[in-house]
Amino acid sequence: MQNETMPNFLIKRAHLTPNRTAIYFKEQVVTFNELYEQSFRVSGKLQSLGIQKGQFVGILLKNHLETVVILFALQLLGVTAVILNNRLTSAELVWQLKDSRAAFLILEESFAGMRKDIQNEIPTLMTITIPDLAQIVPENPVIQEELTLTDICTIMYTSGTTGNPKGVIQTYGNHWWSSTGSALNLGIMEEDCWLCSVPLFHISGFSILMRSVIYGMPLVLHEHFDAEQTIKDIDQKKVTIMSVVGTMLRQVVETLGDRRLSGSFRCMLLGGGPAPLPLLEACVKKDIPVFQSYGMTETSSQIVTLLPEDSLRKLGSAGKPLFPSQLRILLENGERANAGMDGEIVVKGPNVTPGYLNRPEATEEKIREGWFYTGDIGSLDEEGFLYVKDRRSDLIISGGENIYPAEIEAILIAHPAVMDAGVTGIADEKWGQVPAAFIVKKEGVDLSSEELQQFCLDRLAKYKLPQAFYFIDKLPRNAAKKLLRRKLREWV
Repeated sequence: MQNETMPNFLIKRAHLTPNRTAIYFKEQVVTFNELYEQSFRVSGKLQSLGIQKGQFVGILLKNHLETVVILFALQLLGVTAVILNNRLTSAELVWQLKDSRAAFLILEESFAGMRKDIQNEIPTLMTITIPDLAQIVPENPVIQEELTLTDICTIMYTSGTTGNPKGVIQTYGNHWWSSTGSALNLGIMEEDCWLCSVPLFHISGFSILMRSVIYGMPLVLHEHFDAEQTIKDIDQKKVTIMSVVGTMLRQVVETLGDRRLSGSFRCMLLGGGPAPLPLLEACVKKDIPVFQSYGMTETSSQIVTLLPEDSLRKLGSAGKPLFPSQLRILLENGERANAGMDGEIVVKGPNVTPGYLNRPEATEEKIREGWFYTGDIGSLDEEGFLYVKDRRSDLIISGGENIYPAEIEAILIAHPAVMDAGVTGIADEKWGQVPAAFIVKKEGVDLSSEELQQFCLDRLAKYKLPQAFYFIDKLPRNAAKKLLRRKLREWV
C-alpha cells in the first residue's frame, strides 16, 4: 500500500467525463475539462514564478472559483498546499508560514494589510495576489501525470491543547480513502451534487473538492453561508448533499419556515460537534435527513457517520466508523472499554494522517502502533454506535471552528497586568459555544474587560475572543498545578 501510484486525480477525471459540470460558482458553470485547462494554465504561471515540485506554498484565499483552480494547479505541479485559515491574525499566519517553511504565499488582494505584516516578518517569502497572478505569462508546465498515495497533498494547521498549532499532514492517499469511505457510506448517485458553503481552508470544505473530482460530481460553491441562498440553490441546482455545522443547520430550518427542501435533497452531513436534540427533531418534522458525523483535520474529514436508517433510533450518536476505518474506546490503563463505558476515542485507517509536519515528538505521542489517539472522550453502545461525550476535553467548538483555551490563555498572560488566566467555553444561542476568561490580575493594578478585549483583538482571530471576563483571586489547579478547566465551567 505504501507506494501505490494513481493517475493525477484531476487529469483522470477530465479524461473520463470532460463535459460534466465540475463547479457552479455564482453565475459561472465550469466543466471538468475546463477546470483542468484553467488549472493547467495557472500551473504554468506558478512555474514561471519559480514554484516547483516538492515545495510548500501557503494559500490564503476565500471560497472562489480561482481558489479551486489554484489548488488543483498546485496538485498538477506536485506542490504541497499549506491551506491557511483566513480568519487568523497576521501574527498567527506568520507563525504557520515559518513553521511549514513555505516558499511562496498566494493570497487575496483584500489581504493587502496582512501581506505587508507577513513580508516584514518573513522578508524571504515570495508573495503574490490573484490579480498579479493573472498578469503572469505562463510557461509550459512540468505536470505530474501520476501521484504516489504517500505524497503530501495538503497541510492544515490545528491548534493543540498545549502550545502552538501543528501542521497536519494530509496525503493523496488520505484524501482518496476519505472520499472512498464517504462513498461507501452515503453511496454515489448519478444525480449527486454537493453544496459547499463551509470554508475550503477547513477539511470539511476541501474534502468536498476532492470528492467532486474523484466521483465526477458537480460542486455548488458559495463564498459564505447564506440560509436563503442555500434553500434556493438546493432547489434550482438540484443539490443532493450539503455539509453543515449545527449553527448552519439551525438557520436553514428557521429560514425554511413552512416550506420544504426540494425532493431531490438527500442529506445534511453534520459535523463540528453534536447537534442539540430539539434541532434534530425539528429536522425530522421537516423531512430533512441529517447524518451526524465525527471527524477532524487528522482524519481528513468524517471517520464515523450515522446512517439514515439509524438516525432516529440512535439520535445523538455519531454512528459507526466508515468502511476503511476502525475505532476503539480505551480506558486510562490502555484496556478496551466495555459498552457504555467512557474512554478515549482512538481511530485507525488509511484516511488518518501519518503525522504532524516537522513534529516527530507530537506524532509519536498521538500515533501509537498505527492508532491515532484523538484526546476526545466517548463511549460505544452494545451495537457499536459511538457517542461523543467531550471534544478533546477542553476544546471549545464555536460555529464549527475549534478553539483551544491554551492559545487564548497564552495571549492573556502576556498582558502586563495579568498574573494568571484560565479559559473555558460557555453556551451561546448563536454559535453553540463561545470562550469566557477568568483573570487573576496583579496586585494594585487597574484592568478592565474592555482593555483585555482590545489586547486580544490585536493578537487573536475574532472568533477566539473571550465574550466574558471574570476577575477572580485564584484559579483552580490540581496538585500538579494543572489548570482544572472543568471547574471553570462549573463556576460559569
